[in-house]
Order: sequence, then C-alpha cells, then structure tokens
Amino acid sequence: MIGKRSITETEKAVQARLGDIPLRREQMAAVSNIYRAAAAVRQHLENSVLRDAELTWTAFTVLWEVWIWGESETRHVAEEAGISKGTLTGVARTLETRGLLVRTAHATDGRLVLLSLTAAGEELMSRIFPAFNAEEAFVADDLTPDECLTLADSLRRIVAQLEAKGEDRRQELLAGNSPKPRRGGRRAKG
Repeated sequence: MIGKRSITETEKAVQARLGDIPLRREQMAAVSNIYRAAAAVRQHLENSVLRDAELTWTAFTVLWEVWIWGESETRHVAEEAGISKGTLTGVARTLETRGLLVRTAHATDGRLVLLSLTAAGEELMSRIFPAFNAEEAFVADDLTPDECLTLADSLRRIVAQLEAKGEDRRQELLAGNSPKPRRGGRRAKG
C-alpha cells in the first residue's frame, strides 16, 4: 500500500502482526496514539499557521519558550523544547538572522548563552499565537470541553510519571550503565 494509512488501518495491521504475543495492548494503544496525534497536530500547524510565519515547529517552540519565560539560558530552552543544545544552536542562529531572537553572553559566566526575543520576535508571537490557538481549537473541536480537560489531565499524568520515575526506570533498564550515544541510523562503512 502506498500513501498515508489511517489510524484504523494501522491498528488492524498492528493486531494482525502481533497476534497472540502477550502485550499490554491498552498501554501500547495509548502511547502509539499519543505519538500519532502529536505528529498529526505538528504537521497541521506547520502547514498552516507556522508556514505563513515561515517557522518550523522547532523554531516556534524555541520562540514560545523564550516568549513565556523571558530571557533564558540556552540549556534550559533546549531542555524545555525537547531538543539538543546543538539543534538549538542552529535554530537560534536562524532566528537571530531573522531578527526575532538575540543571543548574549551571561553576565557572570562566559560559558553560558542567554536568549531573548527582539521587539520583532515579541510582535510575531503576539500576532501569530491567536491564530495558533485557533488551530488548537480546530484540532480538538470534536471533543467537549470536559473531554479536553480529561485528555489534558491524562497527558499531564503521563508526563508526571516520566518526570518522577523515568530516570530510575532508564537506569534499571540499562543496569546502571551509561546509555550508548545516539545514532542517526547510519552505520560506519567497512
């Protein structure tokens, strides 16, 4: 099959492939649908509101973090945005070139870099966020307000679970070893 598969088709294919393997299927469905929903929402917002502003999801997230929290250290912005410091460096350079963000050295620790929005960055966020929020409302339009709050609470509990117990679980799975470095999928030739 070529092209985009529906969520129903995917769920049927997963069931056919996994058959009788003993799994915690409800939890698998929840996590799988978190991923699919997040990817679909991201794609929709990138191809609508963010496209008009010439922003990627990552660039918008960086601007959002600095807009909400004010001047921030790059390490905190990267962590909150869920990206590496290296990725943030490239995104911040692009946003700085566009006149939306300023990078400055920390006053007392030259190793640290601070990010802050320019007046143009502030204006952009103030202008596009209402449109962004309108698309958030569109995305969740088939849910009642109570269902939206229940979903938000459920997702908040998943995040809290990982914040409270995720590191211990990772250490348990790694038997106390350091994780292997991340790979981009390519293997060394030879």
